[in-house]
Amino acid sequence: MASEQPSKDHWSPQAYTAAASFVPQLTTTVVKYLDPKPGDTILDLGCGDGVLTSQLATAVAPEGRVFGVDASESMISGAASKYATSNLSFQQQDVTAFSPSAREQLLDGSWDKVFSNAALHWILRKRETRTDVVRAAYEALKPGGVFVFELGGHGNVADVRVGLTAALVMQGVSVEEAREVSPWFFPSEEGMRGLLEGVGFAIERLELEYRPTRMTEKEDGGTGLEGWVRLMAAVYVERAREKERYVRDVLALMEEVVTREGDGSQWLGYVRLRGVARKA
Repeated sequence: MASEQPSKDHWSPQAYTAAASFVPQLTTTVVKYLDPKPGDTILDLGCGDGVLTSQLATAVAPEGRVFGVDASESMISGAASKYATSNLSFQQQDVTAFSPSAREQLLDGSWDKVFSNAALHWILRKRETRTDVVRAAYEALKPGGVFVFELGGHGNVADVRVGLTAALVMQGVSVEEAREVSPWFFPSEEGMRGLLEGVGFAIERLELEYRPTRMTEKEDGGTGLEGWVRLMAAVYVERAREKERYVRDVLALMEEVVTREGDGSQWLGYVRLRGVARKA
């Protein structure tokens, strides 16, 4: 899921399902915090392929409604064609820079809840627009409404990030430049608290969880680490001079670190930051 991403749209529902189908499956806790009820109106920031968004729409039916936005044209197109209903709509929108029409339509102080799962670590990448994004969530909510979210927290996939950086350095990219390629922002609890409170939110819950996550397996029995690298770390691959060699080098660097003995499954060190913030 990527509402703030490079100019090239690397995303597609098919690629996302193949490389990261575990993402919407590991949402029990954050959805429990959201507590969608019949009649709720929910704005989903960075809705991606719409799988989870459609589940929220079912939970709030028949009177409630859900609206999903994402910057990826292919993801929104796929979500709309597969899941759009009378109470579920989708729109392509970069939430780091809402268009005037989208701002009037969505940031109108009418939503019961604003939700975001596995998207804010992309959306908040640019330091200069972080406050704007959080303020948009605040403006969308009615007084007393809640912003419920989960994103990568400090230390998320630190193992693979080292491999991604090292493989670029092996191709002659400086360490400093390789670090800047990263498309993610993984905040600490303190950092996220400052962003939220800075626009007026009252924090009700903020927690960091270390959650090692098994990579999606391919049908041929291999692991999905390569698919994860090609999709989630696409900007690294694009920066490499020899792209296929780069992917091979990343996999070679990571193999021993992420592969468990015995069954050969591959796991990444996911760290999730979840929160509930209320509009005073």
